[in-house]
Amino acid sequence: MDVLFVNPGNAKKIYQDLADDYSAIETPTWSLLLAQSCRSVGYSVGILDVNAERLSDEQATERVKELNPRLVCFVVYGQNPNSGTVNMSGTVKLAKALKQSGFESPISVVGSHVQALPVQTMEQEQDIDFIFMNEGVYSLWNVLKLDDLGDAEKLKNVKGLGIRLNGKVHMTAPEKIVPGNRMDIDLPGYAWDLLPYKDKPLDMYRAHFWHAEYDHDKRTPFAAIYTSLGCPFKCSFCMINMINRNDNEPIGIAPSYSKMRFWSPEFIIKEFDKLVEMGVKTLRISDEMFLLNKRYYVPLCKLLKERGYGEILSMWAYSRVDTIRDPENLKLLKEAGIKWLGIGIESADPRVRLEVTKGKFENVDIRDVIEKVHNAGLGVIANYLFGLTGDNMESMQKTLELSLELNTIAWNGYAVMALPGSKVYRDAILAGYELPSDYVGYSFHSYETKPLPTEHLTPAQILKFRDEAWLKYHTHPPFLQMIEEKHGKKIRQNIEDMTKIKLKRKILGD
Repeated sequence: MDVLFVNPGNAKKIYQDLADDYSAIETPTWSLLLAQSCRSVGYSVGILDVNAERLSDEQATERVKELNPRLVCFVVYGQNPNSGTVNMSGTVKLAKALKQSGFESPISVVGSHVQALPVQTMEQEQDIDFIFMNEGVYSLWNVLKLDDLGDAEKLKNVKGLGIRLNGKVHMTAPEKIVPGNRMDIDLPGYAWDLLPYKDKPLDMYRAHFWHAEYDHDKRTPFAAIYTSLGCPFKCSFCMINMINRNDNEPIGIAPSYSKMRFWSPEFIIKEFDKLVEMGVKTLRISDEMFLLNKRYYVPLCKLLKERGYGEILSMWAYSRVDTIRDPENLKLLKEAGIKWLGIGIESADPRVRLEVTKGKFENVDIRDVIEKVHNAGLGVIANYLFGLTGDNMESMQKTLELSLELNTIAWNGYAVMALPGSKVYRDAILAGYELPSDYVGYSFHSYETKPLPTEHLTPAQILKFRDEAWLKYHTHPPFLQMIEEKHGKKIRQNIEDMTKIKLKRKILGD
């Protein structure tokens, strides 16, 4: 085997007690994309999903040694913005175990954290032999051409790498990302057949709890898929555009690389066809901005509708509150099988929203937008952030009160973190803020979570408010009554059972 793509795992530390029954287990999107890409140019590939199989380091080490690849490539992404950093925790543990076992093939990493902090990562993590910048497609192909993947003198001629040369970290010349007109060719879909348990490979994966209408029995089989990559916006708290990086700065800033690329609707519909054939019913469209470019999402939705997938699939997709304007397109979304929209409301305070999105966030009537979505028969997964620049107790309380008023089917609220790759991270470094001491500390749900302070609030105040807000929303009588009316008493009880799980937080003295 030329290359084994490894999706790391450390769910218990990342999600605490939510890991057992409540956190989603997503298909390893970028492992699947990179595996198919390398396979398309003649390389033999494999995928080891440590997270989905819940493998220990010892078990994963034995599996890697049995497969004996020329190259191990940890793919450290995730559908949540913090996942690239958080999942480094499982990566470095397993990389160390592999080295200690005597495994000799090079160990590499591709992912948002190493793109954000390439030099720091190579200096700190001695068990990682080299890293790939941006998405790594062309760099991977060129590395695999080499006869000796551990020869730094040969690796230094491959673009898009971070290596060690004569004992020092060396960044090779930047490599390009896959251009828009090559997406269908150089990133030609997903290697679904490489997932574990080939008879029913997607039964190992489970949807978010709310995605399955809070019904555990509806969570599998599940898959996640991109129809586009990147985002044109420059939100200061987000690092999603690290995937587009094309320079060698020691600290990468995602807003510097804001752009979008698309697969053609005619190409990507074939991936939906494969998933339906494999029995998938719950499906996440992971695009950062699915409802942005009508040239792509409208033809795709029409193809989904023509195939009758609106009656088969339960899908959700992302949008910003200021990109939803056309009720007719909302109707098309529902007919295509998209039943929920994840909408980034972020804050009830327009002043705060404008601050964190560099003036790009149109001051729309949020209540009117949510009403339009609900009137179209779609549910809303509302996303809120607490501890944004300019936030104080009053503004956070307004955000909570707005969320209670909107009463959406799902509520995601997070304390703002200085995620490596975000502008907020660089600003926090310059300001001298104390950041998490390890990778797990960047998890929104971990014991070690450490959000940023604001001018008015401490990290502990923000986290305490967020956790109490989560509980208040999910025990709010109008919310529970809505759930019971739509889905029955059993589903209401499922939510009430979920609220009994309390996350422990170090900075709150737990």
